[in-house]
Amino acid sequence: MQGVGFRPFVFRIATHWGLTGWVKNTNENVIIIITGTPVNIQNFLISLKQEAPPAAMIDEISVLGIESISFPSFTIHESHDISGQITDISPDIAVCEECLNDIDQPGNRLDYPFVNCTNCGPRFTIIEDLPYDRGKTTMNSFAMCPSCRKEYETVTDRRFHAQPTACSVCGPHYELFAGSNLISKEIGIITKRVSACIDEGEIVLIKGLGGMHLGCDAFNEAVVKRLREIKNREGKPFAVMFRDTESVKRYAHLNQDEEKSLTSWQRPIVLIEQKAEPESLMSSELNSGLSLLGVMLPYMPFHNLLFRQLKTPAIVLTSGNFSSEPILIDNQLALEQFSTFVDAVVLHNRAIYNRTDDSVVRIVGDQERIMRRSRGYVPAPVRTALNTEGIIAFGAELTNCFCVGKGQKAFLSQHIGDLQGLETTLFYEQTIAQFLRLFRVSPAFLAVDMHPAYISTRTGLNYVHLPIVRVQHHHAHIASCMAEHQLDEKVIGIALDGTGYGTDGHSWGAEFMICDLTDFERVTHFEYIPQPGGDLATDEPWRMAVSYLYKVYGRDFLNHELPFLRNIDPESVQLVLQMIDKKINSPLTSSAGRLFDCVASLLDLVQIASFQAEGPMRLESLVRKGCTESYPFQNHETICFDQTIRNIVEDIRNSIDKGTIAAKFHNTIISVIFEFANSIRLNQGINKVALSGGVFQNKYLLEGALEILQKNNFEVYSHSKVPANDGGIALGQLAVASKRRELKCV
Repeated sequence: MQGVGFRPFVFRIATHWGLTGWVKNTNENVIIIITGTPVNIQNFLISLKQEAPPAAMIDEISVLGIESISFPSFTIHESHDISGQITDISPDIAVCEECLNDIDQPGNRLDYPFVNCTNCGPRFTIIEDLPYDRGKTTMNSFAMCPSCRKEYETVTDRRFHAQPTACSVCGPHYELFAGSNLISKEIGIITKRVSACIDEGEIVLIKGLGGMHLGCDAFNEAVVKRLREIKNREGKPFAVMFRDTESVKRYAHLNQDEEKSLTSWQRPIVLIEQKAEPESLMSSELNSGLSLLGVMLPYMPFHNLLFRQLKTPAIVLTSGNFSSEPILIDNQLALEQFSTFVDAVVLHNRAIYNRTDDSVVRIVGDQERIMRRSRGYVPAPVRTALNTEGIIAFGAELTNCFCVGKGQKAFLSQHIGDLQGLETTLFYEQTIAQFLRLFRVSPAFLAVDMHPAYISTRTGLNYVHLPIVRVQHHHAHIASCMAEHQLDEKVIGIALDGTGYGTDGHSWGAEFMICDLTDFERVTHFEYIPQPGGDLATDEPWRMAVSYLYKVYGRDFLNHELPFLRNIDPESVQLVLQMIDKKINSPLTSSAGRLFDCVASLLDLVQIASFQAEGPMRLESLVRKGCTESYPFQNHETICFDQTIRNIVEDIRNSIDKGTIAAKFHNTIISVIFEFANSIRLNQGINKVALSGGVFQNKYLLEGALEILQKNNFEVYSHSKVPANDGGIALGQLAVASKRRELKCV
């Protein structure tokens, strides 16, 4: 991978162990020839494995003994292409401690908010084309001063061939605006003014690594509420950047695995449990009362400089855009769109070529699980066992990422978002073009979702001259999990999510399948239920509650005096019942997500959702730990939850604690997963289970499913490097397309 300082690292350890020879990059690997004593060569190999730069992703080290060759010293050779493959590009890397130490020396040219080296700094966000040289990045307009040039060319220097290297003499700079008026270009003045704004309850717009961010004091409820109004973001949780890990621990529970992710070079947002003690409470406006808090640490020099001035230990730092639009990257647009809404604007003149949002992860089952894959993770490829050459997979409609294939690698795009607005669609189309050029992909084969109305599907159909495969949504989910784990055989696939277009024209979402990479057999699913209002039911979960109650009780459910119905207009309920009776805009669904919505509504947790999957998230947040009870369900031709609903209603009427009801419901779904996986194993002799779909982002559910399946000797595969949600769909589409092309069953 280019841009991680691997050759200088090899040079340093070879020199340390008194070895001679050379190292060079090729577009497929790194080749090292060393001559020395057996002991020193062995020490070198140990150092190679244990001391490699954090961002250097070593898949394999092959060692071959050769006849001794005499070299006068150890040298670095120029990079060399040996095939049509391309060298991987490094994701952006959080600022390292050594560069922060450089900033700690006031008065020197590296006391500078863009300081970086071969171990840190911007990579993917600034690269325009390959090879990864300064002239093909957005740093090409900044000529290096003599001091930077000397460091860049000195093999023993930490900035040897660091393409973004710069200093206060020759590099980019920040500017502070109030409204459209330029206030200052002095970094000391900028950080002092911006920190004062935040501490005084104001909102600032700051240009970051992959786009603009909006920031404010995370402890000031009024200003967080104002930020929601500016972004038109009613309830979706905000991410919070803390000063350091000690600050995080004062307000949230942070275990060892979570801290490892939080402090990693990727610096993602990590979802952790907020503390409930009164002295640890933060603004309820941050996460709308959920138990989870999304936290991250400073990852740019500017962030660190800002926290040196700030009094508050934490700031909201959310994407600088209006809801449903992509993160802004253009300075002029940022001023035009936000200068009248915010109290200060901080911009810089290093252009962002590839916009990226902050990535989001969660530790589940002692593993880091990526929920949004973007900054710090993209464009590192997913390595498959398939021929992916020339394949474009266009992904889903919501939480979109696309994927392109090169050799046996799958390059998943950064998080694009929901393809429901013009700006996001343009971002999607532009990024596809950039990936094709950047990774030298000549389109030869296409994969799209089966849904005919998806923008992603229609985009693929624009390539009229190329063969195309339509991949069923939930098959793609399971294939994505299989590709991540390099599986190419029949597995039991269990896909639980919100929606996906089925082969029968209905909306699927809880599918128990026998899958390979070519095709699938749908064994069973959650029983179909009307979804009154269609997509509107995802915004108004009470509609699904009414639909389930009507199926189970008929109109008699209106006599049960359920508390949630007090918050619903009776005329609206009657209208929904008429829609179901007359089959007007009430498509059938087997969605697990809609069942979770139903239960969240029954417990009166949410009736009108203010953000996607609010009901399921609130339901998970409520689960009482230690409860082992569950509800009954029925196995007819499909999986029926009539008895589940009856028992939940009975518990509600008996005033059973909501946390207990939430736990019993989750335990029921875990039991369903095991029972039907076991049934398929008994009938088909398949022991490998792949779990995928957005519902498996639920920590309690996934950990419970993993535990019971593994306890019963299943081999279980779930996502970690690729999102379980629709952000991972494109990888599955690509895998299916590759296998169908190989077997000529297009």
